[in-house]
Amino acid sequence: MFRSLKPYQLVVDVVVAGLFAAIALPLEIQYTDPLNGFSFGLLSAVVMTLLLAAALAVRRLSPGIALGVAWLAAIAQMSFGRPPGVADVAIFAVLYATAAYGTQRVFWLGFASSFLGAVVITVYLAIGPYFGSGSGVTWSTIPIALAVLVAAGFALLLSWTVGALVRTSLRARENRRAQERAEAEAVVEQERVRIARDMHDVVAHSLAVVIAQADGARYAASSDPSVATATLATISTTARTALADVRLLLTQLRHSQADGPQPTLADLEALYAQVRAAGVDLRVDVDPAPSGEPPAGVQLAVYRILQEALTNALRHGDGGAVEVRLAWNPARVELEVGNGVAESAGPPAAGHGVIGMRERAQLVGGSLAAAAEGARFVVRASLPIGAAT
Repeated sequence: MFRSLKPYQLVVDVVVAGLFAAIALPLEIQYTDPLNGFSFGLLSAVVMTLLLAAALAVRRLSPGIALGVAWLAAIAQMSFGRPPGVADVAIFAVLYATAAYGTQRVFWLGFASSFLGAVVITVYLAIGPYFGSGSGVTWSTIPIALAVLVAAGFALLLSWTVGALVRTSLRARENRRAQERAEAEAVVEQERVRIARDMHDVVAHSLAVVIAQADGARYAASSDPSVATATLATISTTARTALADVRLLLTQLRHSQADGPQPTLADLEALYAQVRAAGVDLRVDVDPAPSGEPPAGVQLAVYRILQEALTNALRHGDGGAVEVRLAWNPARVELEVGNGVAESAGPPAAGHGVIGMRERAQLVGGSLAAAAEGARFVVRASLPIGAAT
């Protein structure tokens, strides 16, 4: 029933209503009904003006109440037998408010009041003593009554229509702001998902390498301490690199800033070296090689898919050879990673890593399939690359 208004809006509405009453009341008092005397005319002017001023004061706070008070003022005016006056101007502001700020019900009540008010005004004036010596409706007054009906209906409906146009403008502005907020939230959510995906790829791969190196160092420490020393150096390098990547991702998560440097095809050799250092027999076949520089998004997708697939091979593999095949065709790059699966470890087909790889492929318009084929687990991806630069 009541709308939420700012304090200054309430103050403005009350001040406007007070000024309206201060101006309209003296003008209304000037009219004194000769049949009832000045005292009756003064009372009727005060009651009607104060009611319309009250409706004017609450027109934005509660358009429904303002409309009800305006009708109460109209009934009081007709009961006192007063003709239309300056105070009736407030009715136009009330009808405007019902259309611009009212609820759906108040909106249509204001519309109906525009027509009903025009009819009431016409009938009231026609049967009163204002068309000529109280003679009521005659053939000579019918044209005047019709003119009054048209004029009153046009004035009242015009006020309501202007409010309806303002209402449409306000709704459009609110919808536009809501759409902008939704788009901004979607961008933020996409960025957080991207960072979470990168965090998963970095941490999962680095920990897999560290675990494999640590297991190897534990077995080799007793027989060849130098191997343990080299392995610990590899673990240190891998952990430091992962820590730097995690810090960069956390910085992006805390602040709105440009993306940090992303992996490219040039970083694949370092990735292969990490996997081989973990004791994996990694076999890489690139045929044909890229004829130019693929788009950055495709390079990132290829790197992250290979990183996750090799991480899964480290975690779930049987220790045998891991085969990587890359075919950089003119329009698409075909990627395949295959490895044996340890009997004690199930294939990671339902894990978050496979979901992340599939999302990576879909982001660049490609597709990815990951499934067990006999004793091997195979990841296949097909990514469009367009024209290489």
